[in-house]
Amino acid sequence: MRIDKYLKNSRIIKRRTVANKACEAGRVLINGNVAKSGTKVAVGDIVEIKFGDNTSKIKVLDIKEHLKKDEASSMYEIM
Repeated sequence: MRIDKYLKNSRIIKRRTVANKACEAGRVLINGNVAKSGTKVAVGDIVEIKFGDNTSKIKVLDIKEHLKKDEASSMYEIM
């Protein structure tokens, strides 16, 4: 799954366009490498997202195309 779509589906970022812009600005890293919006994400990957001065580090636990709002947090683990 594309990283911008994963960030939207897991509800880490609300909109896919915002996730796309964050990737293009170089604020999203997958396993230490800068990710473009089309970069594929897999189970077990470590995703780092820079929000201003804060950095969030998450581990991908599951990839789902469709899920309910309550299940979104089961797709990742905050490290």
